Amino acid sequence: MPELGLILLAAGRGTRFGAAPKLLQPLAGRPLVRHAAEAAIGSGLGPVVAVLGAHADRVGAALDGLDLVRIVNPAYAGGLATSLQAGLAALPAEVAGAIVLLGDMPRVTARHLTDLAEAFRRADPAPSAVVPIHAGRRGNPVLLNLGLLAPALAALSGDQGAGRLLAGRDDVLACAMDAGVIQDVDTPDGLAALG
Repeated sequence: MPELGLILLAAGRGTRFGAAPKLLQPLAGRPLVRHAAEAAIGSGLGPVVAVLGAHADRVGAALDGLDLVRIVNPAYAGGLATSLQAGLAALPAEVAGAIVLLGDMPRVTARHLTDLAEAFRRADPAPSAVVPIHAGRRGNPVLLNLGLLAPALAALSGDQGAGRLLAGRDDVLACAMDAGVIQDVDTPDGLAALG
């Protein structure tokens, strides 16, 4: 059974949301970022690394009391790739796969994560990634096979995650899931719609 790690990307500025830090906005009495963190920890799949950047002190404080490692990406303004790479570097060396979660997706649950992990473990041969699909749309989180993707992930730059990298591959496994995997919060109206 491959060892997995989880990376919670929580470094962005969230500028489309407005002046207030998006990841700290409350939903069901908890900050957005805490929903994602609790799902990651609740999955029991492996160590969780939260990558902080913009508003690092306040977002980090929203994660107080949770069993995860917090790191600060000083280069977060350089784009998503820098945070993904910082999170990968912080995982234990023996980790074979990384599940990458976004801090603004509060409807992602531990079950989504364990379903990705099970699909990865059952696949033969091992896929380069397992991506959730809902209504024909790719969503998040994504499980990345580090044995196959590490060099390409290290070469990413700017505001790109693994999506473009995976788009050209034929060894990506799609996993049908509910709408939680496509519901991210970008604006106050988007948050209100989830309430």
